[in-house]
Amino acid sequence: MKTDSIQNRTARALGNLAMEPESCGDIHCAGAVPLLVESLTACQDSQCLQSVVRALRNLADSPQHRLALAQQGAVRPLAELLATAPDAALTLALVRALLELSRGCSRACAEQLSLGGGLGPLVSLASHPKRAVREGTILILANLCAQGLIRPALGNAGGVEVLVDELRQRRDPNGASPTSQQPLVRAVCLLCREAINRARLRDAGGLDLLMGLLRDPRASAWHPRIVAALVGFLYDTGALGRLQALGLVPLLAGQLCGEAGEEEEEGREAASWDFPEERTPERAQGGSFRSLRSWLISEGYATGPDDISPDWSPEQCPPEPMEPASPAPTPTSLRAPRTQRTPGRSPAAAIEEPWGREGPALLLLSRFSQAPDPSGALVTGPALYGLLTYVTGAPGPPSPRALRILSRLTCNPACLEAFVRSYGAALLRAWLVLGVAPDDWPAPRARPTLHSRHRELGERLLQNLTVQAESPFGVGALTHLLLSGSPEDRVACALTLPFICRKPSLWRRLLLEQGGLRLLLAALTRPAPHPLFLFFAADSLSCLQDLVSPTVSPAVPQAVPMDLDSPSPCLYEPLLGPAPVPAPDLHFLLDSGLQLPAQRAASATASPFFRALLSGSFAEAQMDLVPLRGLSPGAAWPVLHHLHGCRGCGAALGPVPPPGQPLLGSEAEEALEAAGRFLLPGLEEELEEAVGRIHLGPQGGPESVGEVFRLGRPRLAAHCARWTLGSEQCPRKRGLALVGLVEAAGEEAGPLTEALLAVVMGIELGARVPA
Repeated sequence: MKTDSIQNRTARALGNLAMEPESCGDIHCAGAVPLLVESLTACQDSQCLQSVVRALRNLADSPQHRLALAQQGAVRPLAELLATAPDAALTLALVRALLELSRGCSRACAEQLSLGGGLGPLVSLASHPKRAVREGTILILANLCAQGLIRPALGNAGGVEVLVDELRQRRDPNGASPTSQQPLVRAVCLLCREAINRARLRDAGGLDLLMGLLRDPRASAWHPRIVAALVGFLYDTGALGRLQALGLVPLLAGQLCGEAGEEEEEGREAASWDFPEERTPERAQGGSFRSLRSWLISEGYATGPDDISPDWSPEQCPPEPMEPASPAPTPTSLRAPRTQRTPGRSPAAAIEEPWGREGPALLLLSRFSQAPDPSGALVTGPALYGLLTYVTGAPGPPSPRALRILSRLTCNPACLEAFVRSYGAALLRAWLVLGVAPDDWPAPRARPTLHSRHRELGERLLQNLTVQAESPFGVGALTHLLLSGSPEDRVACALTLPFICRKPSLWRRLLLEQGGLRLLLAALTRPAPHPLFLFFAADSLSCLQDLVSPTVSPAVPQAVPMDLDSPSPCLYEPLLGPAPVPAPDLHFLLDSGLQLPAQRAASATASPFFRALLSGSFAEAQMDLVPLRGLSPGAAWPVLHHLHGCRGCGAALGPVPPPGQPLLGSEAEEALEAAGRFLLPGLEEELEEAVGRIHLGPQGGPESVGEVFRLGRPRLAAHCARWTLGSEQCPRKRGLALVGLVEAAGEEAGPLTEALLAVVMGIELGARVPA
């Protein structure tokens, strides 16, 4: 019936009934939709049109019903009415209906809205004074971005600028909540899939907006989507320069470290429309992948379609079942990141690279690494940390792209100085070759066992740096760093040279003749410029020691006399029995009141001190009970044995506490002080050997090295340095021992520097050391 009032009441009744899900389905089955659509074109009354529009909106209560409405032509007349709506009420009704119909926007919906000329009016309504109209229109535009076929036209109508401006307003501190930003973030990321929209987005300040989202931890759920969107700018030199200046590389490294969640999947209808000729419904691959595939072929990343598997899709869209008649190779299910190739895969897919969550980030990092000088962005602590975390953090093989990035950087002469300044070479050796990551220092963490492939990779990368360092350009760069660089650069250069330089003429000139080694040693007691600095330094000194003395290992601790293993007969014990032979003619009185027997003649010949005390003009020469002040019984015991000729009887081991107990304030320190006071150099040496035997022997550990060094004895300091740099020590113990030495040295760096220098140079402490 064509009467407006009857149609108005009928449409209103149908709209009311459609609010009940069961009734809504019945109305669809009864064939009401074509009649309502016909009313949209035939009716002229605003009230009647509003009722019809409301009925269609209520009938779009599910994805199936929305698709049915679009397929029956309900969207196009709504779009046509939008441009000629006579009043604000009808405009609001149309916007609300289109918002409902565009949820999960189908291809039919997008096509009809475009054919109905609705894009221009929608963009115009985005600045409508009424908030409900404005916000509804914005969400419609965001929903339409899910269809690749309409995004170029949407960009031509000004939709890119509208969505970017709206997202920027909602990102304002006083703007909307983060939840309301999600559809706009998704829309802006989808707009990056077409070249024409990328240009508009870049000109509208969209890159800064996306980078702001990447830096925002509250937006971490969107980070994978944003990084995948930025892949579209891979060959836009201006955009890449802007992204690098905004700090994209460290954020990509964070993606590799696993700081972001998984990207949401997109349907194939969201694929880029830059290659519409490839959109064949019967193809099994995800739509986004098809457009990416053509782009990869055009840019030379692949030679043909068979070189790329659907697993390489950045959108991670699992392939759908393939039609039996399709000639394409059989696809496989989406492979998890960094897993082995599954059996039964077609030969064409055997050369593929895995594309998981890290795929877009690696592709962008690879592009940055191809710049003539990528050192400023990629050869930095955060970037190397992210790449090495990814390479070593998975049980399966990592993406070959990550390995190529590292190889490309180490082979680039422009990156050599950056690897030196940032301690990158030392980090590669520590993490890959030695298996000590920054998170493993100083306390080790449970992590996968170091695989041989990591060690091989590290050695290969260091060999690349060695080739660069020993080239004429590298020699000049290293010499400039060491002689004319900042104090920090000079220390970093001295530390790195043993890792990347094997030419004796070069490392001898820079480290020994031009003072690089002393620079490094002097920096040990200063504030550490890197969290692993002392670990790096211990490893560097050990490597340099091997370079100086490759055949003779000076790192082996001084041999302990065999008489400590097989004690010689004791000459003092006969004086202690009930019938001493010979009888003592002298007793020494300790502060504790203990009297120790002694032979005057033997004691007087032991040292000039006791000769003057017992045979000279002092009163003690006439006394039978001679006091020895400042000695405890434990400290006096090795003194009395030494006075009576005992050498290696084991008495020197008595006052030495076991490992784990402090040496300062112990009887061992008291005995050493007494040996010096009584002019007994032989006893001093025997006591020092006993301390080294107990605290720096097989039962000692890195924590004992600092304790021994605190005694302030030059010979013990050299013993500590040899233990620390010994080739038989594991790298972690070596680093911990150097930490203990630096803490023990405090501000008095001289003794530690001289001890380490003597051990590295393979000379005895006290001999002439090169300046």
